[in-house]
Formats: sequence, structure tokens, C-alpha cells
Amino acid sequence: MDLRDTPEDQEFRAAIRQWLAEHVVGEFAEVGGRGGSGDETYAFEARLAWEKELAAGGWTCIGWPVEHGGRGATIAQQVVFNEEYVRARAPGRVGVLGEGLLGPTLIQYGTPEQQARFLPPIVAGEELWCQGYSEPGAGSDLASVATRADLVGGEWVVTGQKVWTSLAHQADWCFVVARTEPGSRRHKGLSYLLVPMDQPGVEVRPIIQLTATSEFNEVFFDGARTAAGNVVGEPGQGWTVALATLAFERGVALLGHQLSFRRELDALVAEARATGRSTDPVIRQRLARAFAELEILRWNTLRSLSSIDGPVAPPEASIAKLYWATWHRSMTDLAIDVRGVAGQVVAGFPYELDDIQRAFLFSRSETIYGGSNQIQRNIIGERVLGLPPEPKGDAR
Repeated sequence: MDLRDTPEDQEFRAAIRQWLAEHVVGEFAEVGGRGGSGDETYAFEARLAWEKELAAGGWTCIGWPVEHGGRGATIAQQVVFNEEYVRARAPGRVGVLGEGLLGPTLIQYGTPEQQARFLPPIVAGEELWCQGYSEPGAGSDLASVATRADLVGGEWVVTGQKVWTSLAHQADWCFVVARTEPGSRRHKGLSYLLVPMDQPGVEVRPIIQLTATSEFNEVFFDGARTAAGNVVGEPGQGWTVALATLAFERGVALLGHQLSFRRELDALVAEARATGRSTDPVIRQRLARAFAELEILRWNTLRSLSSIDGPVAPPEASIAKLYWATWHRSMTDLAIDVRGVAGQVVAGFPYELDDIQRAFLFSRSETIYGGSNQIQRNIIGERVLGLPPEPKGDAR
């Protein structure tokens, strides 16, 4: 695995670096790289405008095939893009669920009509998406979905509740896993539906988090409707399609995420030195360990990306999810310890958090969303190591 830029990659890096330098200015520079995890509600209008700015420059959906509006960028070029994007402190993206999850799923499983309708607005930054998977009784155990959809008069009529739905209050559409075969159980009888959010029968209730923001939401469907043709794959094939979407979540953007982690760690090291906490041998050892583990995370992610053969990440990608979520939670614990008692005092009245405090609080969720640590361990054990599956409570 040669991680050095090829001449073509060097040219690509120079192009995106120059474009970002020319465009991350004014209100976009004022965002200062904010808008990531735990901060997604920050400066939303400016970040939405930035999405269209990216689109105008041809820098959205770069990994998509050219025929679907992308650049057909290689894995290496996608890595370069994410590295330069984070280094430029460009605004946090608002179109990530459409670009990173729904779009690739439609490219793989959608009909030509679905691709023609839904892909161009994602490329243009004009339609935002949210993910309707988790429910009060079906979190990491997605096969327990109870939301129902019935085909009535050429439309799917959706009834049920979703929870922890990121950015539902800002989304135009939701990709929903619903049970379309009455009496079906577990992964059978599920379908993958595309449902418009702005209609009667859809209610979004924000969930106030520890950070005092509300990226996550409850979504209630009470007779919400979508066209019969807005099912991805065949009815009843939703489990397969949903798993493919989850696999796309483990992709190249994680490397950009890691550069954000490096920026956080560098800031923490600088603070520890400034306050003298770096002279504490325990703190110094924990900082060194955090640095080493972040390097391991980067190399493992690059290795995983180099082994991808096809449009969907392999089950080994769960290793990266388990690792980074656990690492970031531990690193933010260390950040609060470096500050001592001062780390537990808010930056301003009544509840103004700084970057470290926000990251510390939000990182509690990172070992849960996108598949909890426990679920990731099951995937690694069963699908990577070939261990016997965990007994299911309803097995007969």
C-alpha cells in the first residue's frame, strides 16, 4: 500500500486546495470549520449556501460516477479531498446524508427514473435527506422495525415512529425502512421507501441533547404518503438495501473526520503545555497514547479503504467505527481531565459550551449511533472472524 500521492493526485490536491483558498472566505470563513458532530445546527443557512457554492464548483458528490453528476474520483482522490477540506476549515456539510448514503444507494439499487429524479438535486445541494431507521423498539436491532407502510391506491401510506433521526427538522426527504408485509418478522417483509417530509401526516419533534442542540429528532408518520414508485429495490427487499446504506456510512469521509480529531488533539496538547498539565507523567502518557492510537486509526482506515472491491464497504469497516467512536470518547475524557475542575464550568451564561465541552458531551452518543459498539463487535465476530452467531432471544 503506497500512500504517497501520484502525480495525478498531486494535481488534484493542488486544484482543490486552490479552490478552497479562493472560496472559504467571508461568511464561509466565519463558520471556521464548525458544523460537525454535535454542532450540526450551527450557522445552518450559511452552510446551506456553502453547499450550493460547492455544487457550483463541481465539488459535491465527487466519488459518484460522472454519468450521475460526480467526478468519478478515485478512493485516493476522495481521501485527498477530505484532507484538504478539513485543513481549509471549510464549513461542515449539510448534505452528507444525501451525498454519502442515499445517493450511492440509489446508484446501486435505484431505477433509472429514481436516479433521474433524486440524484441531480443532491448534486446541486438543493434537497436534503434524513435517515428513518431507528425506532423506540428498534435501535441497533434494525430488524425489529414496526413502522408500517400499506400500498393504497398507487401510494404507500406510512404509519409509525422513528427516533434519533439526524437533521429531520431540516430535511426535504427521508429514506424510511418500513414493514410492508403484514405478519412478517425480523428482516423479512421490509421495504426501503423515499418519503417527502413536507406533508400532512409527518411531525418532527426535536430532541434536546446534552449539548443543548437538537440534531436528533423524533419523527411521527401518521398516514404520510409517498408514490408507489418510491420504493428502492423490490418491496420486501428493504433489508438488503438498508444494509448497503449502512455500509456506505463507513467510507472515505472518515479520514476527513480523523483530521478533525487531530485538530482537537493538537489543541488539547497545546493547552496542556500552556497550563503545565503536560508535566504530569500520567497526563503526558495519556496524551502520547491518544496520539499513537489516532495514528493507528488512520493507517487502519487507509488499509480498509485500499481493500474495498465494489461499491459497498466490507464488514471489516465495522472495525473503524468501533475504534474511532471509542477513541474519541476517551480523548474527550482526557480533555476534561486536563482542564480539571475548570473543564466542568460552562464558557458563558446560561449554557455556552466551548469546543472541548461540546465534543465531550456529544461523544457519549458516538459509541451508540450508526450501530452501537456492542453491535459492531457482533459484526466483527460473526462476519469478519467467522465466530458462531450470538443466540437470538426469539430463536426457535
